[in-house]
Amino acid sequence: MPEGTRTWIEDLSQHVGEDVVLLGWVRHHRSSGKLHFLEIRDGTGNVQAVVKKGVASDEALEAAASVGIESSVEVHGSVKAHARREGEVEVAVAELRILAPTVEDYPLGKKEHGTGFLMDNRHLWLRSSRPWAVMRIRAEVIRACRAHLDGLGFVGVDAPILGSAAAEGTATLFPVEYYDDQVYLSQTGQLHMEAAAQALGRVYCLGPTFRAEKSKTRRHLTEFWMLEPEIAFAHLDDAMDLMESLVASVLASVLERCRPELEVLERDARKLEAAASTPYPRLTYDEALARLEGTEAAIPWGEDFGAPQEDALSSLFDTPVLVHRYPAAVKAFYMRPDPERPEVALGCDMIAPEGYGEIVGGGERNGDLAFLERRIEEEGLPPAAYEWYLDLRRYGACASAGFGLGLERTIAWICGLAHVREAIAFPRTMSRTSP
Repeated sequence: MPEGTRTWIEDLSQHVGEDVVLLGWVRHHRSSGKLHFLEIRDGTGNVQAVVKKGVASDEALEAAASVGIESSVEVHGSVKAHARREGEVEVAVAELRILAPTVEDYPLGKKEHGTGFLMDNRHLWLRSSRPWAVMRIRAEVIRACRAHLDGLGFVGVDAPILGSAAAEGTATLFPVEYYDDQVYLSQTGQLHMEAAAQALGRVYCLGPTFRAEKSKTRRHLTEFWMLEPEIAFAHLDDAMDLMESLVASVLASVLERCRPELEVLERDARKLEAAASTPYPRLTYDEALARLEGTEAAIPWGEDFGAPQEDALSSLFDTPVLVHRYPAAVKAFYMRPDPERPEVALGCDMIAPEGYGEIVGGGERNGDLAFLERRIEEEGLPPAAYEWYLDLRRYGACASAGFGLGLERTIAWICGLAHVREAIAFPRTMSRTSP
């Protein structure tokens, strides 16, 4: 087979009339006598490869006649304008070599498969067009998040995954044996970002977090990724402004760079365009309760929001909505109470439209040492595990604010997914730790 330089399928339109080499997998295969049509994918896109008698070698014709779905192949041919689809290209094959044939029929055929089967075969299902599109959008969301924060002067800092203390409640910790001690998988990088912010001013971390929540809803995973910015000398309004600008920037990037992927998912881009317009509505907890009065989602003052309340509120807006100043009793121990109204905390949740729930949560941290010592005692937390955190208040305490953006929930909303498990390559839930 002649030598050549590999070309990625996404770049083929730049090489019309040229000879190229493709390395990829056979996605579909149909034949008509001595004419074979192979759909080749390489991760960047798909292209039709035409294997025709008189153009392709005899060896290529023989290989095309026998190749199985998802066999890996090497294709040599020339790039032509597609015979029937205006604006697209195809490859007229000269040589075709099967690099690794499938050993048996590919288990994911064209027929409908149940969710359980698809999740059991997630390692193969990723090759299908829908997961392919979601993973590319996920990569763009991550890129856009980092680009937005980097452009504002934030410094990326990696938070540890193993820790000795809880930040979001002891009931949802995953314990891990660590030599002769016991530690826990991280629930959040926030406490460490507070320390990093006192060193670097504006910081963020992006990494996996773990919650042992016994929940099987479409919004929950036991392992998920969070983006967590933190700003020294900042307040609740600063955090809300950043939430808003970040999400709007991410939407703009996805709309600009991922239109083909949104089309694969049949996602209505007009809804995302509407949500990319700022400012977003901002409601206090009290104002939100007033909006819920007379509906099935109405709750008494003091209760935290759940899915019914978030869904009811999101139905009122075409954009995300920010709800702030929740009752202090339902927020984490480190949240600062409102000085003018101590029964509420200076915290905020961003609720996505279309019933996707909370995608961002954060607010202002309490810088008072005595307050935190008392709250740690009230929560029954082990004081020794928080000594390093309390040092941040002993040595140069300052106002601090930030938030955590749940990557999978955000991607589920952007992509219009039915369940957050589709928003990550290999989801982990109460019942699934494989593949």
